[in-house]
Amino acid sequence: MATRKRKIELAPATMSEADGVRYLHLGTPWVQGAMRVRKPHALELEYIQRMMVWLLLRDPDHVTDGHAVQLGLGAGAITRFCHRNLRMRTTAVELNPTVITACRMWFHLPEDDARLTVLNEDAAAFAADPDRIGTVDVLNVDLYDHDAASPVLDDEVFYRHCHALLGEGGVMTVNLFGRDASFERSAARIAKAFGPEAVRCLRPTKEGNSIVVVLKGIAFPDRETLAARAENIETRFDLPARKWLRMIRTLPSPATPAVAPASASR
Repeated sequence: MATRKRKIELAPATMSEADGVRYLHLGTPWVQGAMRVRKPHALELEYIQRMMVWLLLRDPDHVTDGHAVQLGLGAGAITRFCHRNLRMRTTAVELNPTVITACRMWFHLPEDDARLTVLNEDAAAFAADPDRIGTVDVLNVDLYDHDAASPVLDDEVFYRHCHALLGEGGVMTVNLFGRDASFERSAARIAKAFGPEAVRCLRPTKEGNSIVVVLKGIAFPDRETLAARAENIETRFDLPARKWLRMIRTLPSPATPAVAPASASR
């Protein structure tokens, strides 16, 4: 399958620290990820915690089964959590090699092992690879450039490739954020690729990160089921799942104005 060529300027990864939190940057003040130094395996940023809302949508007996993939490594928080805390087979795809180096130097990202693979690849090419169709159970998409202006990959072709990556019963979360981003436009593209009935969203964080969550091939569980799962997730993984449950909603109809991400630093 032919893939689109993209001209991308890669900024070098840099690091800063304040109040016990280490931050990843790409040559600008915009935060690309964070880790609390004394709690490196906890999820520090609220939007990253919300990216784990997919835990609510999987059978509790099999919630950590299968293959979790992250498109965009950031500071490695989701990758570390899936690999170490959930003990899942985990693959991270990151185009910028300095980000991978920074994560291993400063953000406790381990070397590859039997369950962890970190690939220095273009996420668009990874998603379009026909050999990977149906091989992913959990897909986390968080793709931003050094200016954090809008998603790097955000067209319908890309989201259709994400749909193909997922096996039946798979779940995807997408971080929609950016000064030039349109939540309505991006969410509509996701809904077109997956079907509107498969898509839900969470309320934006105060920084403006809006998380979209998508299921493939199965219906969303009812509220009673989700409530029971939320309690289980809080107990097992120390994540605010009951808070997520109160935030989940259907996408606004085209005639209803959506809440757009705010223009603010993450």
